[in-house]
Amino acid sequence: MASNPFLEVVRENEAYGALGRRTFLKVAAAGGVGAVLYDQAFAGIAAWARAASAGQTAASGTAKRCVFVYLAGGPSHIDTFDPKPGHANGGEFKAIESAVAGIRISEHLPELAKEMKDLCIVRSMFSKEGNHDRGRYLVHTGYSPQALVAHPPLGSVLSHELADGTCDLPAFISVNGASFPGGYFGTQHSPFVVQRATRPIEDLGMSNGMTAERFDSRRKLLKDLDTRFAKKTGSAAVEPHQQIYDRAVKLMRSPLLAAFEVAKEAETVQAAYGKEDFGQGMLMARRLLEAGVTCVEVTLNGWDTHQNNFAAVKKLSDTLDRGVASLIRDLRSRGMLKDTLVMCLGEFGRTPKINNGGRDHWPRAWSALLAGGGVRGGQVYGSTTEGGEEPKDQPVAVADLFFTVAKHFGVDPTQINFAGPRPITLVDKAGKYVPGLFS
Repeated sequence: MASNPFLEVVRENEAYGALGRRTFLKVAAAGGVGAVLYDQAFAGIAAWARAASAGQTAASGTAKRCVFVYLAGGPSHIDTFDPKPGHANGGEFKAIESAVAGIRISEHLPELAKEMKDLCIVRSMFSKEGNHDRGRYLVHTGYSPQALVAHPPLGSVLSHELADGTCDLPAFISVNGASFPGGYFGTQHSPFVVQRATRPIEDLGMSNGMTAERFDSRRKLLKDLDTRFAKKTGSAAVEPHQQIYDRAVKLMRSPLLAAFEVAKEAETVQAAYGKEDFGQGMLMARRLLEAGVTCVEVTLNGWDTHQNNFAAVKKLSDTLDRGVASLIRDLRSRGMLKDTLVMCLGEFGRTPKINNGGRDHWPRAWSALLAGGGVRGGQVYGSTTEGGEEPKDQPVAVADLFFTVAKHFGVDPTQINFAGPRPITLVDKAGKYVPGLFS
């Protein structure tokens, strides 16, 4: 990463805790934060500088690629990865043994149970965000929503930090729905959205009557106009705008588009993943990673089970089980699992207590599933109380998980970026490293 003039000026001052007005003005000139009120910056600059420079250890860089499996709506931890057999909160499902002695999960996740030696279940996740929109933002970005900052989701972070730009395909692709845009990293790191894995991607071909020569002529004219506009106005938005157009054209003409065509896989492979959107999305994710994509997010909707919880979760679990287990097996067989992180989680858990056949929002305790990318498999990290109401030991906040994941991608979670004039750490400063999740 390039040197940050903001930090260089701050570090000139030997006592970070005693920045004066003169130093602040130098910082404002170097880093472009002059619009920030003096009293706000005076209180915060020292903390940001210390966070960026102190207490850092080398990141392992074990993980190179990521599949983010988002369970939209918030699954019940008790009905999936943290069963409570025999307890009043346990519900209708039985717990089954897995490939690792002593680790039991829902009876409706039998294929994942077979892969437990490569899985890590974090049973002690928690947050304060019990609203869908806020929780969704949190588990994508590692931050609770803030009025003045648009944080990048994990896929955008990995696009910005790891992708080298040589692949014809976008570095971050969101399947079965849109993830969040690129935030302060810009639209060039926003996800390319595949609305449904079982349908062709729209708008990749020429419109009726358009020839390649005419298309290229129009592209040249547009680029000339943009260049003139940039010279006249000094607008910084023109270059990333042109980059997006260039990448779109490159994608339209790339042979790597075949990575989206899951129908080219053998029928037995498609059936193993599941023929619905989620299963085919997981298969697409594997094909995209092989083609050079850095991060693929695949969404499985339907986990907001206020009513009819058990019938819905049984069906969803079957879909999840086949898709994720098949991905893990495929990655392993191709030698890709060791450096591909698979993360599977929703925005929160659901109430331990069953309410008229359903479970409601419950951010106080929930589970996440990790595999690959250096994850220490065959373990459960943390636990919840007997009835699943809250973490009993080793609690893990979302910021903690993001901090730890960043480290294992070789990314410094305390690096400072700018959201407009505001310096902000990549991961929430409340986050800390969680030992034991990765080898």
